[in-house]
Amino acid sequence: MTDVSTILNTIASFVWGWPLMVLLIGTGVLFTVLLRGLQFRLLPHALWLAFFKRKEATGEGDISNFQALMTALAATVGTGNIVGVATAITIGGPGAMFWLWLTGMVGMVTKYAEALLAVKYRVTTPNGQKAGGPMYYIEHGLHQKWLAILFACFTILASFGIGNMNQGNAVANALKATYSIDPNTTGIVLTVCTGLVLLFGIKGIARFTSVLVPFMIICYLIITMGVLICNASAIPSVIALILKHAFKPTAAIGGFAGAMLSQTIRVGLARGLFSNESGLGSAPIAAAAAKTNCPVTQALVSMTQTFIDTILVCSMTGLVILTSGVWTQTASNGMGLNSSILSAAAFSTTYGQWGGQFSALAISLFAWSTLISWGYYGEKALQYLAGDKSIPLYRAIFVLFVYVGCVLKLETVWTLSDIFNGLMALPNLIALLYLSPVVISETKAYIARRKTAA
Repeated sequence: MTDVSTILNTIASFVWGWPLMVLLIGTGVLFTVLLRGLQFRLLPHALWLAFFKRKEATGEGDISNFQALMTALAATVGTGNIVGVATAITIGGPGAMFWLWLTGMVGMVTKYAEALLAVKYRVTTPNGQKAGGPMYYIEHGLHQKWLAILFACFTILASFGIGNMNQGNAVANALKATYSIDPNTTGIVLTVCTGLVLLFGIKGIARFTSVLVPFMIICYLIITMGVLICNASAIPSVIALILKHAFKPTAAIGGFAGAMLSQTIRVGLARGLFSNESGLGSAPIAAAAAKTNCPVTQALVSMTQTFIDTILVCSMTGLVILTSGVWTQTASNGMGLNSSILSAAAFSTTYGQWGGQFSALAISLFAWSTLISWGYYGEKALQYLAGDKSIPLYRAIFVLFVYVGCVLKLETVWTLSDIFNGLMALPNLIALLYLSPVVISETKAYIARRKTAA
């Protein structure tokens, strides 16, 4: 088993190595240039569409723009926003936050391009629902069905790993460590609750996430703001520390062992991309279900997902950890605090024991919301391969694996999940680059209509 684990870790390191990260970031930089910084110029308009307009009066689709956003946001606002950020700081130091922010800034326009193509090339299935995402724009835009099939297969495999068992495992571990709840109990409850939500399809998932996601994000931001208010005097020095160590090796401080600059850059980029999933091709599957007649409208709404996930939620977690000073503290073994308890320790500096309990509850809710949305992603990928009749079977198997994830140790599954999640990006990025003229032409037409209307 050790040999297998070593081989899988080597593969995962290669998949999530510099080539993929450069390709992901490079794609975002390219679209930033081609669209003249659209993610910055039109962000206020995108936020207005997402949170004030929320839906279009007319348009084909199954759910509103806002519900599509919340479904996709449920998948990205997960354990990566808490444990993932802590991991980035633990390994790369404060400078990792700068590179994580970079993934958010360029990732917004990548997410925009994905969603635009998803809506433009979506289809209506025999059951009357909309279906779209990389599978469809790879087949109908890139005209490479074999590559679309490959993406769908990677998505299905990832849905059982990163989207299912890993999330269930995170919930079970958090509740056991903090509340002493038996993983079997967690597994049963989580399995039943997940099954009830998935049973009602995208409309049920959308209704659920449109309530849960805003609630958990607002609560999280309020609690983290409380810590930052208490540590307000440390914020300027922390910002300076982030900027300084983004381009300079981080020296050993307290329980922090220090980090090479390449290590800081790599872990910041990797954790940011892993959290917001920009370029991986998952979120466009939800965007394709939105009620809209204009691909650009939903693309702008989808763009705010990366802004909220990385620029808001991940930033708040990072600032809480850094301003509290726990990232330099020493554990009982003389080493720095493990990333899995770092965020809990940060909240505890302000809220005491309750802070650790809140951290566990936040991880559980974030992980469950991710699990729900990935159930939909995997379902749509299998539907692309095998048709509508495959959906009930997929849902049944997916729900059973929730329990498996809660009660088993998943070191190997975590590694496999990283591999399949990363492999999803390759066919998706090929399609994005090839279809960039479509993205540009649709965007120019939309901007021209806005100017005419004004």
